[in-house]
Amino acid sequence: MDQVYAYGIVRTGHRLPPGATGVGSPPEPLRALPVGQLTAVVSAAPAGLLARRRDLLAHQETLLGLAAEGPVIPMRFGSVAPDEETLRTRLADAPQEQLALLERLDGRVEMNLKALVLEDGLSELLREDNQVRRLHRESRARPGYESSIRLGQAIAEGLGRRAARAAARTLERVGALAEATAAGPEIEGCVLNMSFLLGRDAQEEFRAAVESCSAAYRGQVELRLSGPLPCFSFTGVPAAPERARPRARAGPRAGRAPDPATTSARSAPTTPGA
Repeated sequence: MDQVYAYGIVRTGHRLPPGATGVGSPPEPLRALPVGQLTAVVSAAPAGLLARRRDLLAHQETLLGLAAEGPVIPMRFGSVAPDEETLRTRLADAPQEQLALLERLDGRVEMNLKALVLEDGLSELLREDNQVRRLHRESRARPGYESSIRLGQAIAEGLGRRAARAAARTLERVGALAEATAAGPEIEGCVLNMSFLLGRDAQEEFRAAVESCSAAYRGQVELRLSGPLPCFSFTGVPAAPERARPRARAGPRAGRAPDPATTSARSAPTTPGA
């Protein structure tokens, strides 16, 4: 039997956009695979699928298109089942949990905020940081390899502290607008990587708050906002909303998408049990 590529889980009756297609070249048409009150949105699994930009974007755009019509439990890129029957069997397992999660995600979107260290803030850092200012004077008075290393390390740490303070203040402000938060993995040069679960009607207020913080902390941190995104980070959060907590550095504690039908591959699809 042919393998099946899974995009997400929706309530049965969820409208698929007319003529919608997904991954593959040419793009594979979407179809619904209903099992009771739940439906998996699937397509044929293209042979030799890899994590090419075209297909990554197609996967995300498919999920965003589905989310415009109602809640979706998103599957990771490369989620493949060996056949439809396997998918139906796995989808029928614990349906009430999936229905409760769909209710949780209904009317909500994910936004992601990253705070990056600014490497061109030395002049301000020299005015603010006594240690950096002292090491800078020593390096100019007695140039050498060791003094340059000490100065470079102090500058990097000082810029990181400035960015982390600004990120923590930003998180305290914008986190109050979110229903839940989920920290993403640490990224080099990034002092904050946080996803936020928001009601659709809260997006503009959230964007405005981030823009205000970006202006307030200009020269200290670079804020990058992405979204709306499929709610990948909130498929494991509890039903009661979590308020955001100020964190200068994010750690890997985001929820994982439940996988009732497939496994997920980073670069290529795999089948359950592989």
